[in-house]
Amino acid sequence: MKRVLDFIIAAVCLVVFAPLFLICIVAIWLEDGAPTIYRQERIGLHGKPFYIYKFRSMTRDAEKDGPQLLLEGALNDPRLTRVGRFLRAHHLDELPQLWNVVRGDMAFIGYRPERKFYIDQIMERDPRYEQLYAIRPGVTSYATLYNGYTDTIEKMLRRLELDLYYLEHQSLWFDFTVLAKTFISIVFGKKF
Repeated sequence: MKRVLDFIIAAVCLVVFAPLFLICIVAIWLEDGAPTIYRQERIGLHGKPFYIYKFRSMTRDAEKDGPQLLLEGALNDPRLTRVGRFLRAHHLDELPQLWNVVRGDMAFIGYRPERKFYIDQIMERDPRYEQLYAIRPGVTSYATLYNGYTDTIEKMLRRLELDLYYLEHQSLWFDFTVLAKTFISIVFGKKF
């Protein structure tokens, strides 16, 4: 049931938000050229890798020196473009993940998918992360509402506790509550 609802809602949102997609693509392209969509390998359902899609918010060479944990998610990150900073501040960089939901890589609500580079570090300290592979990762999560974006391993471990709580208590009602709170937070400008 959840997968069917996710698919229908994501497909409708892709159509409804098509003009916003176009505006974001043009703004990124005018400031920093192509590509405008960024894809990155993440680990999802059953521990299988997939590509997550986002609007590119950083300069094209942002990770030339490898992943930068302490800078991820920070709106003052010098690698962010001006348009990218705006997109992140309003969570618009996440819109292409609607395609991930349509494809079945992700759900609207789940745990936020992470890169293997960071999962390996988390698993060294708490192997329970592997339990999350039982469900699809989400565009948003219960943990994001209460822990925000994670830019340190310590925050990732706190997020894991909240993700495990979600895993134990998941239901359509819980998902609806998380989705509603996420929508309200975005509309009223809460920074994750």
